Amino acid sequence: MKSITVHTRLGQLRGEARDGYCVWKGIPYAQPPVGELRFRAPRPLEPWEGVRAATSFGPICPQPMPSADSMTGNLIEPPKQSEDCLYLNVWTPASEVPGEGRPVMVWIHGGAFVTGSGIIPLYDGARMANKGDVVVVTINYRLGPLGFLHLTPRGDGLASNAGLLDQIAALEWVRDHIAAFGGNPDEVTVFGESAGAMSIAALLAMPAAKGLFQRAILQSGASQVLPTPQAEQVAAVYLQRLGVDARHPERLFTLPTEALMLAMAKTHEAIGTGMAMLYQPVVDGVTLPHVPLTAIARGSAKQVRVLIGTNLHEGAYFIRKESHLMNRKTACLALEMMTGMSDFAELIEPFPVTIEGQAQMMTDLYFWRSALALAAAQSEYAPVWMYRFDWTLPGHPTFKEAVHGAEIAFVFDNLEPLRKLGLDIQPSMRALAHDMQQAWSAFASTGKPVLSEREWPAYDREKRATTIFHEEIMVKDDPEGDKRRKLTGQMSI
Repeated sequence: MKSITVHTRLGQLRGEARDGYCVWKGIPYAQPPVGELRFRAPRPLEPWEGVRAATSFGPICPQPMPSADSMTGNLIEPPKQSEDCLYLNVWTPASEVPGEGRPVMVWIHGGAFVTGSGIIPLYDGARMANKGDVVVVTINYRLGPLGFLHLTPRGDGLASNAGLLDQIAALEWVRDHIAAFGGNPDEVTVFGESAGAMSIAALLAMPAAKGLFQRAILQSGASQVLPTPQAEQVAAVYLQRLGVDARHPERLFTLPTEALMLAMAKTHEAIGTGMAMLYQPVVDGVTLPHVPLTAIARGSAKQVRVLIGTNLHEGAYFIRKESHLMNRKTACLALEMMTGMSDFAELIEPFPVTIEGQAQMMTDLYFWRSALALAAAQSEYAPVWMYRFDWTLPGHPTFKEAVHGAEIAFVFDNLEPLRKLGLDIQPSMRALAHDMQQAWSAFASTGKPVLSEREWPAYDREKRATTIFHEEIMVKDDPEGDKRRKLTGQMSI
């Protein structure tokens, strides 16, 4: 490999040129949010002198780490964790840059707003950049209480949705500097999965994000907010466990990171597991003025083309054994907390309190219903495309069903990391990965996803065309239409 240096407005960055692509790692996009900047909106960077090395990943936000044998587990060694975590990474093709620059794809990782980073091997952007002829950017952002504690009402410049503001700061960095890497700042697609997709739904509704991207891909996530009363409760319990009160306000900025993570664990213990996802976007009236779905339905993202979808068995990833089951009251409360909606009591009745029943309930009510609602809302203003990922590997302990997150390796065409889960990569899997990645990169390049052997019609409320990704790719109108009608009821979706 050899080094390659780019000149940005902030200073020079030295990356690496490899076989067919170039990569710059660990690029800071905002000031370190530490000390007095903790729990506040990110601040712009100051320029630096000389050439800054961008050859190794930056630290990730403090978090519980996944097991090494999970889909998102790090293959090499545990990464460094630090509150100084606002870094991003850029992959580009090594070939000559076209005159207008390349389309840019910015990946926002998932992890329930408490785990994840842009450095996970599954998200390596080399193949997507090279094969799709795009610039790929992956980012870190603040997680858990550092990124999603509801603090705006407490004043003193404290922010709610700090993690979303980090994402906006990263997109502003892309706007201002990606041209130095051969990217076109006027052709930006955000794409993300799970909490990353939920983040994108929020960005579609945030005034500060307007104009920073032209296209959006939401994988297994849509409009979700934590109801304000619950967000206030989480913040109050957390600050109490942290020992921050009127007599000791300085502790918010001076306590060590370890104390913050311990308070996070104690908050979970105090509130209980019924309130799933204690840290997520909240309507604070400042950074996020309205529930994302409401804002989108009013045209908050009129010019943004959207590709959105879910996996056939999302819930099977979460509901795996008897100990994960919830009684109907707890299940209803959990869905209300996780979505900010309050009409689930009747909808959960048809789902039996079994592993299969509650896994299907989560798939249908948490993931699919939310995606349908956002697709219908946005389709009034801009073209929308819908997909469903159905691929399975019969007999495999994880992939015998099309579980949450299973599509990511295919989107990035990074199948090799799945070998640690005991997969033998078959030619049919490589073909599916090729087709999905090409559809995603075509959407970023042209504003329309393209399939190799058939047309992918836009989604509308009449036909509801949906592309099904399996070993054979097909397009179906309104798949499982009877179920959809029951799930949506009187909603205009």
